[in-house]
Amino acid sequence: MINRFSSRRTNLGESFLNAKLQRAIAYDRIAGYFRSSILEVAGEALESIQGTIRVICNSDVSLQDVETARAANYAQRREWCNSQPEKYGYLAQPRFARLYEFLKSGKMKVKVLPREKFGLVHGKAGVITLATGEKTAFMGSANETYEAWKLHYELVWEDDSDEAVNWVQEEFDSLWQSPHAVNLAEFVIEDVGRLARRKVIPSVEVWRDEPNPAAAIIETPVYRQEFGLWEHQKYFVKLAFDAHLTSSGARYILADQVGLGKTMQLALAALLMALYGNNPVLILVPKPLLWQWQEEMKTLLDMPSAVWTGKRWVDEQGIEYPIEGTQGIKNCPRRVGIVSQSLITSQSESAERLLGLTYECVIVDEAHRARRKNFRDGQEKEKPKPNNLLDFLQKIAKKTKSLLLATATPIQLHAVEAWDLLDVLATNNDFILGNTWSPWRYPDKAVEAALGQLPLPEDDVALWSWVRNPLPTSQEKRDFQILRRSLRLDDGEAIAPPDAWQKLNPPDRKRLQDLRKTFGTHHNPFIRHIVRRTRQYLENTLDPETNEPYLKAVRVELLGEKREDAIGLPLYLEDAYNIAEEFCQLLSKRLKSAGFLKTLLLRRVGSTIYSGLLTAKKLLSPWDLEEEEEEETDQVTDKLDLTLDERELLKSFVENLEANKEQDPKYQVILNLLFGRYWLDRGCIIFSQYYDSIWWLANQLSQEFTTEPIGLYAGGTKSGIIRGGQFTPRYREDLKQMVRGGELRLILGTDAASEGLNLQRLGTLINLDLPWNPTRLEQRKGRIQRIGQLQDVVYVYNMRYLGSVEDRVHELLSERLEMIHQMFGQIPDVLEDVWIDIATGENNKAKETIDAIPQQHPFEFRYHQLGKVNWESCTQILEQSEKQKHLLQGW
Repeated sequence: MINRFSSRRTNLGESFLNAKLQRAIAYDRIAGYFRSSILEVAGEALESIQGTIRVICNSDVSLQDVETARAANYAQRREWCNSQPEKYGYLAQPRFARLYEFLKSGKMKVKVLPREKFGLVHGKAGVITLATGEKTAFMGSANETYEAWKLHYELVWEDDSDEAVNWVQEEFDSLWQSPHAVNLAEFVIEDVGRLARRKVIPSVEVWRDEPNPAAAIIETPVYRQEFGLWEHQKYFVKLAFDAHLTSSGARYILADQVGLGKTMQLALAALLMALYGNNPVLILVPKPLLWQWQEEMKTLLDMPSAVWTGKRWVDEQGIEYPIEGTQGIKNCPRRVGIVSQSLITSQSESAERLLGLTYECVIVDEAHRARRKNFRDGQEKEKPKPNNLLDFLQKIAKKTKSLLLATATPIQLHAVEAWDLLDVLATNNDFILGNTWSPWRYPDKAVEAALGQLPLPEDDVALWSWVRNPLPTSQEKRDFQILRRSLRLDDGEAIAPPDAWQKLNPPDRKRLQDLRKTFGTHHNPFIRHIVRRTRQYLENTLDPETNEPYLKAVRVELLGEKREDAIGLPLYLEDAYNIAEEFCQLLSKRLKSAGFLKTLLLRRVGSTIYSGLLTAKKLLSPWDLEEEEEEETDQVTDKLDLTLDERELLKSFVENLEANKEQDPKYQVILNLLFGRYWLDRGCIIFSQYYDSIWWLANQLSQEFTTEPIGLYAGGTKSGIIRGGQFTPRYREDLKQMVRGGELRLILGTDAASEGLNLQRLGTLINLDLPWNPTRLEQRKGRIQRIGQLQDVVYVYNMRYLGSVEDRVHELLSERLEMIHQMFGQIPDVLEDVWIDIATGENNKAKETIDAIPQQHPFEFRYHQLGKVNWESCTQILEQSEKQKHLLQGW
């Protein structure tokens, strides 16, 4: 029998759906999109079903997403959160609770299909099996939602004939069993349960009574629009915030390897501390990172902030604030202010004004730039002389409750550099290195003890001076918990009295004596206050609760590293390169500083012929060189007055390249990688230091492959799409979305734009040039080696010309490079000097710098133990408008 139903004539939910389901034992449904209102109409009727309810839904996950369960889960998570189910509020909680019970118990099973494969599922249909064993089928326009059954105009046809039932069942089974159909993500199910119990905290003041970090974080964009936080990130944020709640504040160095999300951890700590207190939060970063910090806080945390440009404050909306009086920098319009470290290093007047405020927290990114000036074989020649940044940090440490320093390389060349940063943390804080009389306050002894080079004293009283000042907290080891209990010292007291040794009973003294051999290396202030996690540890250690690695492993296969992989120079280019080297050495003889300026031409021609040629022409003309690197721009402000010999060399250089500028040998290697090795199919990003180079390459590729869109990702207004030789400007955010959606397989980017660029869709990376600041290589790799990466292996190809400065440095470093990288997690910035020394002919000086790198890392294992931080199930949510109101307040 065929029955027809119209929502114009009758209530479809009551007259058809509920009436049939109340007598059913099973229900198979082809629906549209998965929505939280899926049970709102037929909930009670579905509860009476004894068997299983199966629903196949549409989804915007792509075919690439369903290739792996991991990618499918990420895509479903994003799609679910984008629907903003939390907007329904407490009135929807009963339906969330019912839906969660159905999904969790297995009574309802849901699979999703990629829309890209099947198109939009307009064919809504279902099969209901009745208790009598009879079946009926229906089809129509009604989706399985409240809106479809109650609000929209819908038509439904029911047909209980065997022919109709078998036909619909066959359609359902083919979709359900499709290899492209994936189970509803566990995150979605658990989030449904969380929303069922969600409660809103009405104000920041109420939150401060019980300041749960999760309440302020769990519904920020990093959770609702991205992939959430890794365990090690949550661990540090909780560690820092818990310490901030104490009277001594949080004082840590975050030294995670590159690519493990230091910026996000620090920004989250800043968010929580800004909400908890009423004093300003100051963030000091290198100039090129100013806007990246502001952008990431805005997009990932919905967190307002202001950037000081040197002349005025600019908020997260781009609104500029005029200076009022002479104290402009002290009038930040937001609770969180971001300031360039160049303000400090140049000893500007504004830097002094910053010292006139009291802060809730000060955060310093790339803190290894704060160094002492005078070294001799790793030791000070005299009393340490701090550079301007280190001197400033020592002063501002007195003006803030919490201080967080971030650097992947707290040791650049000398282990004492890590002690210098600890000494900053220890300003007005005895918990770090103890008081003035602590042996840990003497850098030589402290470093040697931490490295195991200085045995601690055999004498008990002398040993006690190392242990008690500062005395480790009870959380560090049970031995210290027992000692503190015996001495009646709580964790709020940093130092045990000198005579406390006499009060210890024999078992406690024996406990300390047993610690003598390991105390210096296992319980020193370095590993207590330097938080360092390595990618290798996180990828190879299982979370005991989930039995999954803390971090999904993404292996990097590095190509182009062998000697024979260096790209040979044609004769014309070899001649031009030799001329460039002679030009740079001439400059170096009369320019005693400005290493960048002396080596500019070699850097550029080492990238591409086109870039080197353009640079030479600009050097010969009135100065008009635009640099992608803002740090470099600061150093190139005036026209370079060339000598006659230097001009003649440049002219010869231009003549050598002018006729051959389109014949760069790097181009053929790139073509082979993209099309011969099918890197384009995996998605590829090509990095260069210079916009000139990627502009040239993009045009070359676009003219050869006219239908392939090529993205240009750069600073300012230079981003866009090139197709068939035509350039169309586009916002950088648009390019990221195109990569994410699979519309863009090839993107060319500059270093100035690379920070904050997350391209998990792309599986290959080509370094068109090797930056002389080696940290850049790690930052580039971090664009694709990150959470959400679809591939288990990503490929990286490093290009260099045979015999170039980059090639010679590579040869010089190759034996030490793997050791350096394993120890530090990246190559120290200070090794940039090696490139400059080799470019200017000072090879012995370069070798001395490399040989000065320490052989041991004094801190590694303490934070290779992660406790579970379960924020995802948090049901107490701090009202977003209240957060905004507090963070929008100025200094």
